[in-house]
Amino acid sequence: MRRLAARGAAGDAGEVAAPAADSSDSAQGRSPSPWRLIDLCAIWDAGVYLPSAACNRASSGVARKRLNEAEKLSSVQEAQLKRLEVTRPRVLGSRERGQVPRMARQPPPPWVHAAFLLCLLSLGGAIEIPMDLTQPPTITKQSVKDHIVDPRDNILIECEAKGNPAPSFHWTRNSRFFNIAKDPRVSMRRRSGTLVIDFRSGGRPEEYEGEYQCFARNKFGTALSNRIRLQVSKSPLWPKENLDPVVVQEGAPLTLQCNPPPGLPSPVIFWMSSSMEPITQDKRVSQGHNGDLYFSNVMLQDMQTDYSCNARFHFTHTIQQKNPFTLKVLTNHPYNDSSLRNHPDMYSARGVAERTPSFMYPQGTASSQMVLRGMDLLLECIASGVPTPDIAWYKKGGDLPSDKAKFENFNKALRITNVSEEDSGEYFCLASNKMGSIRHTISVRVKAAPYWLDEPKNLILAPGEDGRLVCRANGNPKPTVQWMVNGEPLQSAPPNPNREVAGDTIIFRDTQISSRAVYQCNTSNEHGYLLANAFVSVLDVPPRMLSPRNQLIRVILYNRTRLDCPFFGSPIPTLRWFKNGQGSNLDGGNYHVYENGSLEIKMIRKEDQGIYTCVATNILGKAENQVRLEVKDPTRIYRMPEDQVAKRGTTVQLECRVKHDPSLKLTVSWLKDDEPLYIGNRMKKEDDSLTIFGVAERDQGSYTCVASTELDQDLAKAYLTVLGRPDRPRDLELTDLAERSVRLTWIPGDANNSPITDYVVQFEEDQFQPGVWHDHSKYPGSVNSAVLRLSPYVNYQFRVIAINEVGSSHPSLPSERYRTSGAPPESNPGDVKGEGTRKNNMEITWTPMNATSAFGPNLRYIVKWRRRETREAWNNVTVWGSRYVVGQTPVYVPYEIRVQAENDFGKGPEPESVIGYSGEDYPRAAPTEVKVRVMNSTAISLQWNRVYSDTVQGQLREYRAYYWRESSLLKNLWVSQKRQQASFPGDRLRGMVSRLFPYSNYKLEMVVVNGRGDGPRSETKEFTTPEGVPSAPRRFRVRQPNLETINLEWDHPEHPNGIMIGYTLKYVAFNGTKVGKQIVENFSPNQTKFTVQRTDPVSRYRFTLSARTQVGSGEAVTEESPAPPNEATPTAAYTNNQADIATQGWFIGLMCAIALLVLILLIVCFIKRSRGGKYPVREKKDVPLGPEDPKEEDGSFDYSDEDNKPLQGSQTSLDGTIKQQESDDSLVDYGEGGEGQFNEDGSFIGQYTVKKDKEETEGNESSEATSPVNAIYSLA
Repeated sequence: MRRLAARGAAGDAGEVAAPAADSSDSAQGRSPSPWRLIDLCAIWDAGVYLPSAACNRASSGVARKRLNEAEKLSSVQEAQLKRLEVTRPRVLGSRERGQVPRMARQPPPPWVHAAFLLCLLSLGGAIEIPMDLTQPPTITKQSVKDHIVDPRDNILIECEAKGNPAPSFHWTRNSRFFNIAKDPRVSMRRRSGTLVIDFRSGGRPEEYEGEYQCFARNKFGTALSNRIRLQVSKSPLWPKENLDPVVVQEGAPLTLQCNPPPGLPSPVIFWMSSSMEPITQDKRVSQGHNGDLYFSNVMLQDMQTDYSCNARFHFTHTIQQKNPFTLKVLTNHPYNDSSLRNHPDMYSARGVAERTPSFMYPQGTASSQMVLRGMDLLLECIASGVPTPDIAWYKKGGDLPSDKAKFENFNKALRITNVSEEDSGEYFCLASNKMGSIRHTISVRVKAAPYWLDEPKNLILAPGEDGRLVCRANGNPKPTVQWMVNGEPLQSAPPNPNREVAGDTIIFRDTQISSRAVYQCNTSNEHGYLLANAFVSVLDVPPRMLSPRNQLIRVILYNRTRLDCPFFGSPIPTLRWFKNGQGSNLDGGNYHVYENGSLEIKMIRKEDQGIYTCVATNILGKAENQVRLEVKDPTRIYRMPEDQVAKRGTTVQLECRVKHDPSLKLTVSWLKDDEPLYIGNRMKKEDDSLTIFGVAERDQGSYTCVASTELDQDLAKAYLTVLGRPDRPRDLELTDLAERSVRLTWIPGDANNSPITDYVVQFEEDQFQPGVWHDHSKYPGSVNSAVLRLSPYVNYQFRVIAINEVGSSHPSLPSERYRTSGAPPESNPGDVKGEGTRKNNMEITWTPMNATSAFGPNLRYIVKWRRRETREAWNNVTVWGSRYVVGQTPVYVPYEIRVQAENDFGKGPEPESVIGYSGEDYPRAAPTEVKVRVMNSTAISLQWNRVYSDTVQGQLREYRAYYWRESSLLKNLWVSQKRQQASFPGDRLRGMVSRLFPYSNYKLEMVVVNGRGDGPRSETKEFTTPEGVPSAPRRFRVRQPNLETINLEWDHPEHPNGIMIGYTLKYVAFNGTKVGKQIVENFSPNQTKFTVQRTDPVSRYRFTLSARTQVGSGEAVTEESPAPPNEATPTAAYTNNQADIATQGWFIGLMCAIALLVLILLIVCFIKRSRGGKYPVREKKDVPLGPEDPKEEDGSFDYSDEDNKPLQGSQTSLDGTIKQQESDDSLVDYGEGGEGQFNEDGSFIGQYTVKKDKEETEGNESSEATSPVNAIYSLA
């Protein structure tokens, strides 16, 4: 018996480079991405995604290995599983086992398991016959069973099929032949069975509703599509109705029914007001699954808006609105006081009676519900009651399925997804409040539409071979199975002696070419049906290779890989592998050949590189193909990024250093939270690191470094935690309302990875400082509720700020306002003072009380005063500000002062008396018996008698000495006589004045000072300071003209401070750390120069110079000689370079050349000046110089006299003449006959003459009037 099978799949651990190979990624120059969901054959190994090229290439027309007997399908799947387990290639992440990066080792996400199963199914799916071989039709694409279409668009019913020869198509509608040719609106796409119904020329889509089925036929059989139920989407209008206001008692339950029009598909329901504002829903007010709006209990605030049900239809994208309901709430407490909303006993405060829960939906205590397997189960319980009940869900005899169950609609609904048989049973919901509880039981039955246990697959047989088709399905109730062949019931088909039907199995024995057909299996129950096509094809084909020839496969060292050799033939060919043309078959040891012909190499080594040949042979012939294998080094991340914790605003660097095969192109990319990372302005990506500048909260997350080549990739992950400021607290609530306290509760915001350490509660009041927030109190970060102490008559509003180590959050949204009742003040203003601003008044001031201490409206102050230690009556006045001035007071008299707070509720406590003083006047007396004693050259001591207290006329602040330097004892020395002062605070009798100039004459006066100012001056005292030491010599300069001498120069001290007696010069030679003997020289006071003869041309010298008086030497100045040329530094004395340049020969020659050039220029100027005497002056000054006037033979110009020269202060007229300004004075005007001349130094030597008439000047219009030469001479 012969069998025919398709063998092989492409290699799943490596990159195949074949002449005909092409893909979207390779065509665009991109390396394959393991993260693309299209790669369904990803294999998980040591926490690394490993894409398999097998599924990618096997799905492109390569025949799958399949045993013909359907009962052996499970064994094939086991073999495939075993092969995949054995051949898991280390393609993505090529570290040895146990050395995968720490962060890369993690369990696979759920989609990896799904992708793995899909890959497995594709390897064991329907048999693919090469399209150049004859085969029956196969349906490849069809519309869904329940096909709902938009009435505004053309109708499209899809049906695609393949086969050889190409199949033809026809349709049935409602189980009758659908003649497409008779309907001009209906057409069928070319080379396809897809129906297109066009309504552009008119027609109603509803006319085409019905059940359609497609038939694809060629000479080898007929394939059928599902029965497609075509329905047109409907969005009917809401019926018109007038709704009366709904009247309900406060606290009663209420249901507002929506009753939307039936649409196809069902519309989405939501409730809004007529002004399109959404209705706020909570556990008291919510929408049920049926679209009705349920009120567990109605409150007065519910009638502040109206309620309109809205239906949104999917296909037409339209929203229809029902006429709104208007509520009228009957209440015993007509005032909607917002402060009662958060009252701990809100219902009793509003006079609403409390009652036990009762169910609004579903009714009664028990109900039942049926759900189909694989669908979602939705259970709902809505209860009424006062207070609003809480809902809890339970399952009898077990727990709720935690992986599939979730609560919705404020726990009023329980949804269980993807229901299976074990989810059947009894569920109950418990509604409870403080008045009691009630329970409703829901019995859930799970039914099932048919689902496959063993779906029939295409059967390819060789002549004379046996096989079978199996169609097994399950459901609840148990589905029935019906077989058809080529679209006709099997019972009515021509008999076939080679075919036997046994329930859900058809057995074929000794098949022949005439047995080719397409079989349909239809399994159904009351909840649905399944239809599957499976053809039987009989072929006789010699071996053929299905993959491109001479492929190049590159693999990673030490990986497990598989070389595939897809082939096709009948009978089943045998396949053998050879390496580098060797005669021995490769099997055993490091090699293993699988049943489908794939060659597995268990661990790739360098020596495995080479050319591998596969040979397929059967009785009809043989075929062979070659694969060249290249081995590459793995890509490894040897320095991985590490988890980091960073504060907001700092810089973070994540390292990622990689080793890879140099022949492969390396690409390093980064993912954030498993998504490609966008590198913005704040990020810098380098080859081995990622730097993030100014880290922000949005940067927190996992960062994955992906190092990839064309063949493999390695990845390492690290988590960045950003410490940020906390999010603002939210949902502030006021409870426990009392006269002087309230409880504030809030929900903390996200701490952003840094624990909250403190909460600051702030308040704002709207009477004294509206809009200004003040700190109220501070609480630890573990607290989210606090009792706040309040002041009377304040309309409070609160907010909360969270604080952590990073900073403060934004303030929370304000709470509701809460006003406390008023009371008399409990305190009085502080900082009460009484001070005079003038000599006959006293200004009383105080710090005004803030809003939290006012305690009532119309806050005012009662000001009282009287003279101290007298029995006179209190004076009083009421003031609304913060100051009051008492007039006509004696000078500097003490007063008793009281300031008392008062509001409309009463007076504050009796205040304490404060002592204040009236205004001060200038002191009347000066200190007497002032004595001066000279302490040293810069300081004196003073002593005086105090003045009488009644002459101070105020508070004695200080005694003050005014002194100035009258002159110096040195002749011709100018001094500044600016007055200076020394203060002696308090009532003192002596003091000291310092920082005086020595050897000077001083004068001094003393005064008494109070708050008003200075009193009269004492008699002037004169004193003389003795001689002192001089200041440092000025401008000390060190010059070194040559290597033998050093010149020193200096200037006299700025402050001699006495009679100078000379200078002292100390100098010492030094060379590095070696210091020579110090030499001391003394000079006369007039000497300011000195020359030192060097004894050592290598050493440098340090000079210290000071001036001397008879008292001693003064401050010294130090300089060093210049360094030798090879040690010159920028710190040498500032005149060194000048000294060096001045002694150079080139510099002296340059200076001489410049001096000679200047001398020549002076001689030339002198000659040109002296030639000015040759210039003749025109005798007739009223005749202008004409163009015919010749030049002198020596080239000089003859020029007119100075009347025509533009002088300073003149201006040019529009006709070009020169007009003088109001002032006509000039040297020319006072010249004698214009015969003025200049001497050799250019000075004017003419005598003055009578001034000319102005008219004569104005009449002269010589063209030379504006000549530059004439202008120059006129100015001269």
